[in-house]
Order: sequence, then structure tokens, then C-alpha cells
Amino acid sequence: MRIVIAEDNVLLAGGLELLLAAKGFEVCAVAGDAPGLLAAVDEHRPDVTIVDVRLPPSFRDEGIRAALEARRRHDGLPVLVLSQYVEREYAGELLSDGRGGIGYLLKDRVGRVAEFVDAVRRVAEGGTAMDPEVIPRRPRPPPRPSRPHLPRPPTSMTRRAAYSLAVGCAGAAGRADAGEQATLVTSWLGRDEGPAGVSGVDGPGPYPFRG
Repeated sequence: MRIVIAEDNVLLAGGLELLLAAKGFEVCAVAGDAPGLLAAVDEHRPDVTIVDVRLPPSFRDEGIRAALEARRRHDGLPVLVLSQYVEREYAGELLSDGRGGIGYLLKDRVGRVAEFVDAVRRVAEGGTAMDPEVIPRRPRPPPRPSRPHLPRPPTSMTRRAAYSLAVGCAGAAGRADAGEQATLVTSWLGRDEGPAGVSGVDGPGPYPFRG
């Protein structure tokens, strides 16, 4: 796999060249500025380019501009951009054409050799490799307040069955006023107070036991 590097820092450029060569890549050229990058890409037609965002002379966005121009000249040229800081607008410009073969990593990632080499290969194969710090994090929604879990009444229950069930539940809970609570339940279910009588009922919610 053939690579062209554009990096003005001699030490970093040399380190990248040695690292990539050790991993089986062929570094065709190392350029120190934007014109040098474009000339090297025109000459060598690499499989992927590794470009510093900031290049001479102004050290602003010459690298990203050169990368975009190289992709325009050589349709879909894979480009992996390295940056000292998170600059999301530059990543957005690279992704704006909707094609793959794009990567944007912080320079600190180069020290994680396996991850860096994987990113180079992925971009060269037409994929995308974006640094996690470049991707905006969505705020987590606030947790929903917990609700106490209470049993719901059966969808069809006679008044007598509802009364008996309420008495049993209240008694199991140690309620001294189990009969009163049971009467409250059957009344809430739309029936006359007391255990007498039989009819069907659809209950809309939890039992209204008084605390």
C-alpha cells in the first residue's frame, strides 16, 4: 500500500515514515507543505495520504485545503488528516462530499499503533475513521422518575371478588382497617359500598388504599 505524507514537523514525519514502513506500507514521499503534497500526489498516485491540518506558511488550514484539492484532482483519493486539536469544522468539510475514504484523528492517536494502523488501512479501503473526540456527544436524557409498582385490577371482576381480594391484600399488609379499605376499593370501582352484589368491571389503575 502506497502512502504520501504531508507533515512539516521533521521528527513526526520521520516517525510516521518508520512506523508505517515497519507495518508493511510503502511511503512514496514526505512533503513539508501544501504544494509539495499536491506534487507528490500527482506524481505517485498513492493509495492513501496522511496530512497535517496546519502546514506552512500560515499554519492555519493549508493542509485541509490541499487534501480537498487532492481529492478533487484524483477522484475519491483516501485522506487521513492528523490534527493537534479538535477542529470539527475541518472534519465536516472532509465529510461534506458524502464519499468514503476519509479519516480525522488527533495526533495523540499515532502513539496507539494498532489503532492508528487500523485507521490507515480502513481509510485506504474507502472507509471512515473519525476520532471519538471529533464526534459531538449527545447529552443523555434525564432519568425518568421511578413509579411504585402496584397491582392493577383484573379486567373482569365481580364486586364480591374485588371486595374479597381487597380484604386479603389489606390484611396481608397488616392493615387493621381491612374492611374499610376493601369498601373503598369497591366504591372506587364504581359499585355500592359493601361486599354484596355481583357485576363486571374494568379497572383503570392501581387500588386507592389510604395510607
